Amino acid sequence: MKYIYLLGACGSIGTQTLDVIRQYSNELKVIGVSVGKDSELAKQIIDEFKPEIVCFRTKEQLQLLATNDYISCYGDEGLLQVASYHKYENELLVNALVGSAGLKPTVFAIKQGKNIALANKETLVMAGDQIKSLIKEKGVNLYPIDSEHSAIWQCLQGEDRKEIKSVIITASGGSFRDKTREELVGVTKEQALSHPNWKMGAKITIDSATMMNKGFEVIEAHHLFDLPYDSIRTIMHRESIIHSMVEYNDLGIKAHLATPDMRGPILYALLYPHHLDYSGNALDLLKVKSLHFEELSIERFPCLGFAYEAGIKGGLYPTALNAANEAAVKLFLNNKIEFLDIEQIIKKELSKDYSCQNPSIDDILELNERIQLRILKEYGA
Repeated sequence: MKYIYLLGACGSIGTQTLDVIRQYSNELKVIGVSVGKDSELAKQIIDEFKPEIVCFRTKEQLQLLATNDYISCYGDEGLLQVASYHKYENELLVNALVGSAGLKPTVFAIKQGKNIALANKETLVMAGDQIKSLIKEKGVNLYPIDSEHSAIWQCLQGEDRKEIKSVIITASGGSFRDKTREELVGVTKEQALSHPNWKMGAKITIDSATMMNKGFEVIEAHHLFDLPYDSIRTIMHRESIIHSMVEYNDLGIKAHLATPDMRGPILYALLYPHHLDYSGNALDLLKVKSLHFEELSIERFPCLGFAYEAGIKGGLYPTALNAANEAAVKLFLNNKIEFLDIEQIIKKELSKDYSCQNPSIDDILELNERIQLRILKEYGA
């Protein structure tokens, strides 16, 4: 039996993780969860999976829903309680939180000896070097859930990492892939949230529209697979059938194909190294018929270029990148700025000096909070 702690149980990745756990309930047991603001869904999850510890979003929600059947906590401190809860030998924390709030619980879980299945991009974007060092120190494993990184991971099985020439991360192009720069002026929040291929949370959908999501994935790939940035390529692939590719020194390319369904990568991360039966829709190549690839231009998608820039500079630049993006997306979702203002806010932040080398987790968290608060205050949020 593998004992699961699921942070972000009410979100898109969280609910799909629970679908996988239902299918493999003889092998996976939920011990801890954090739930979101949807109290009805939260209650359904608690009643069905009967966890031992539950983190609620707010104190009011805890007072409304909590019972004596489990340990109750709430807020950011509650996330750390769930991450630190330790009772079994074979424990796995699934981090499906959105934003920088996911970093500290990852750290606490690693320190308790839990393996990590990671969907929270910001953990590695902000603190990739620190997380890798801590994982090595504690002897735990980190399994990627993102479909792109899961695809690379699966393509690398049985291969010598020294023989990799490059990895190629595909992108759907997001909700504005067919618009020119000029046509992006005045686009609405509702338009930005209409993704052509995937059903995701609001922040990641906006990040997909700006292509910051793909930039974050480049930084993640650098840390996950120990690759230099000039060996990580991105390409637009509208169908979202090929999720990533690995090019080897002999110029052969290995690709991972699957329908755009996150349950496959989640299943592989939860029950690695096994490819177990899954009840989803199989990929029918005869129906797909053709696959298309296009250049991802940083002139068209400046946020992708910002991510490469911050990753290569290192230090606290990736933290500044994440903080500025997170604040800007909040502002856009709250109708405080225009869509194109997101990239301008990020560009301005990256023009400052964040060259501090070997920052601590505390340094990273402090700077992230300081930048976000300053930007939000500047725009009246």
